[in-house]
Amino acid sequence: MRRHDREIMRFLMRMTRDRDDALDLFQETFLRAYRAYPQLDSEAALRPWLFKIAANLCRNRARDNARHSRVIAPEADAEISDAIASHNSHANHASHDGAMDLRRAIANLPGKQGQAFVMRKIVGLEYSEIGAALGCSEDSARAGVYQALRKLKELR
Repeated sequence: MRRHDREIMRFLMRMTRDRDDALDLFQETFLRAYRAYPQLDSEAALRPWLFKIAANLCRNRARDNARHSRVIAPEADAEISDAIASHNSHANHASHDGAMDLRRAIANLPGKQGQAFVMRKIVGLEYSEIGAALGCSEDSARAGVYQALRKLKELR
């Protein structure tokens, strides 16, 4: 848990955009991991497995809270802006309005695209780990991140 707790929490914060929800999902992620750990194949990669649990819990929570709108935590603004800016040297997300628009755009990305984007650009997972976490191929994970970036750039 100590090895992956920070990055799992960061992922959950960005996906839920609510500290209380993220904390609940964080606890549930590691509780489920603890219960299932004895059955885990020793060859399996622990990191993507934890992200898969967290991503599934996020999808379940989003489905349950579909009527409630949320906002990405303010401390995430800089990291999200940096992730987009790294792919567009002309990007300037310094204005508050720009940051708000960016947060809304990320929140409106389709489920797996949004998760893949956050896992890659914010958390820093490899495409193979993203694919394992989302239950898709490495190429699909790469395509999801690419499509998310394309959609975010189109909205600029």
